[in-house]
Amino acid sequence: MQMLYNYLKSYLENYKPYKNKWNYEDGCVLLGASMLHKATADEEYYKFVYSYLDERIDNDGNIKNFSINEFNIDNVNPGKVLFYLYDITGEERFKKAINNIFYQLKVQPRTKTGNFWHKGRYPYQVWLDGLYMAQPFYAEYETLFNKKENYSDIFNQFKNVKDNMYCHEKGLYFHGYDETRTMNWAHPETGLSPNFWARAVGWYSMALIDVLEKMSEEIFEYHRELQKMFKELMTGVIRYQDKNTGMWYQVMGFEGKEGNYLETSASAMFAYSLLKGARLGYLPEEYGDLGVKAFKGIIENYLVIENDETKLTGICHVAGLNGIIKTEENRDGSYEYYLSEPIVADDAKGVGPLMMAYSEILKTKMR
Repeated sequence: MQMLYNYLKSYLENYKPYKNKWNYEDGCVLLGASMLHKATADEEYYKFVYSYLDERIDNDGNIKNFSINEFNIDNVNPGKVLFYLYDITGEERFKKAINNIFYQLKVQPRTKTGNFWHKGRYPYQVWLDGLYMAQPFYAEYETLFNKKENYSDIFNQFKNVKDNMYCHEKGLYFHGYDETRTMNWAHPETGLSPNFWARAVGWYSMALIDVLEKMSEEIFEYHRELQKMFKELMTGVIRYQDKNTGMWYQVMGFEGKEGNYLETSASAMFAYSLLKGARLGYLPEEYGDLGVKAFKGIIENYLVIENDETKLTGICHVAGLNGIIKTEENRDGSYEYYLSEPIVADDAKGVGPLMMAYSEILKTKMR
């Protein structure tokens, strides 16, 4: 683990913001650092998070380069770290910033069945990614600040996804759903995209386990049903785990097909979800062992030294689905599309979840 420890320390010391605006990718790294701080009490992780947010949030809770008018559900993700900072510092500006982000959820457009649109330019679309970006924040806000009044809304958004996007045969969820059934990737009858992109399923697995952690069990019927959804999903996910490495392929259900590859970010997300689910008692202990195997598989196969530099490789750079704005990309959700996206190293979407999984490894060892 020393190699990983040294890599993460160097990564954070040299970290450059992913974009020049408030973004979910930085949020992944901030969350990973906050979880490692909780697991280790190493103040360097806390200092990284505080330094990043200190210069972006003013005394009134205004967030630099954050635009609600984009109606971009991704932008909720970094807000999760503000609960952690507010708890530690007591600084009111962080609570005000939390309220500003919650306001986006209040005005975010919704599908007819009540789910948040993925973005303003993806009207009536639900992506698995978006459940991770928004729902754990929503659940923590309701638990801490709103007397749990909107737990039913949170639960119903997951239930809608289960009703519309779950494939019983495969035990997995499709990446996207278009309520209008007009996008080129949407099935004309179901509105579903055609494949199971591993990272999308990974986002969703983390959404479920993080909401279970943040949502009080007092509303038992919601909590119990979410537990069932989570266990059902992870039981499906482990069917596709590579026996040798413990990792998962970029497009699930096509293991061994030409061009498919073991992908780091999704594997880290599943490792985190399995480990955390077992630690919190929502999954059998042996599922946690599979999470350990996945974590080790990533370290052994994709944490590599190139030109005297340690890198985390095998990360799909980005993948999505077409919206209403025409671009040169044809993000049609096909197998070929998911394999066409660049494979990169050290991307926040891989490093952040690996940090989260590492924090669970450490917590498991402390038990």
